[in-house]
Amino acid sequence: MGLPPGGAPIREGIPVAQDLIFTRPIFHDKIWGGRRLETVFHYDIPDGKIGECWAIGAHPHGDCLIEEGPYAGSTLSQLWDEHHELFGDAKGDRFPLLIKILDADGDLSIQVHPDDEYARVHENGSLGKKECWYVLDCEPNATIIIGQKAKNREEFAGLVKEGRWGDLLNEVPIHKGDFFQINPGTLHAIKAGTLVLETQQSSDVTYRVYDYDRKGADGKPRELHLKQSLDCIDYDMVAPTSGTVTTPEVDGVTLLNSNDRYTVERVRVGGSKTLTQDHDFMCVSVIEGSGSVNGRELHEGSHFVAPAESGDLAFEGDMALICSWV
Repeated sequence: MGLPPGGAPIREGIPVAQDLIFTRPIFHDKIWGGRRLETVFHYDIPDGKIGECWAIGAHPHGDCLIEEGPYAGSTLSQLWDEHHELFGDAKGDRFPLLIKILDADGDLSIQVHPDDEYARVHENGSLGKKECWYVLDCEPNATIIIGQKAKNREEFAGLVKEGRWGDLLNEVPIHKGDFFQINPGTLHAIKAGTLVLETQQSSDVTYRVYDYDRKGADGKPRELHLKQSLDCIDYDMVAPTSGTVTTPEVDGVTLLNSNDRYTVERVRVGGSKTLTQDHDFMCVSVIEGSGSVNGRELHEGSHFVAPAESGDLAFEGDMALICSWV
């Protein structure tokens, strides 16, 4: 199969749909991680507390390899740089999205992410980090931290200094199927007993406000970033009280969020379902069930990128998907 510059693949002179791009997940050990990526998704994960599966990404801290097809063995960043026609007219100097699964066996740090401009200036040209969470599963009575109650920088700093976390943090009960949009400047933390699919900008910049005085692998307390956090927190943000999805499901499709960095939908497949792929590219993750796409077998934990010229996606089976694009 050949690939003409700027064009679709050709077999015997006839353009055909570009192959779907299946990525190999990358796993990261975290102080708060667990083993559910192995027990739930049957990934072959390393020993230890594995907190993050980077399922689709081209960030330097986790650049996914392509598993099969004409680009097998290449990284996603190589495809972005060398075969950009796969991604249509998508702009930018890097693949813009990062799709993760997070297994929080313990509490994550209380943290905040910068926006694009702050990250560009203070983090060597990095993207900011706008993200969202879809709760795949959680223990009974689980909660998350999202938002805070201080009115300004000075009040926030004072409450932190006094350790008055109950007066500062906005804690929200969560349930399987909840969804939360986490904009830059939003104080947040996933807590123990939670399994989340995260769609985010391709960034790894996190500012910790509080980390429960935990020690890292070197035996020293993990670094905090209070000044950067105070710079970035949105003190006017109205914190949510629930993650219940209220948008209607239409023909199996529920819009979860659409903003200036990504659109995210949940798609239910019961039998046969065809999705029109008319975006520059689409990231697809199977979060429940099994089946196939265009004849290729899928199971819970499968992830792929549908490139610009992939054509319609013909799904068969009983599945739930999270789909995203820029």
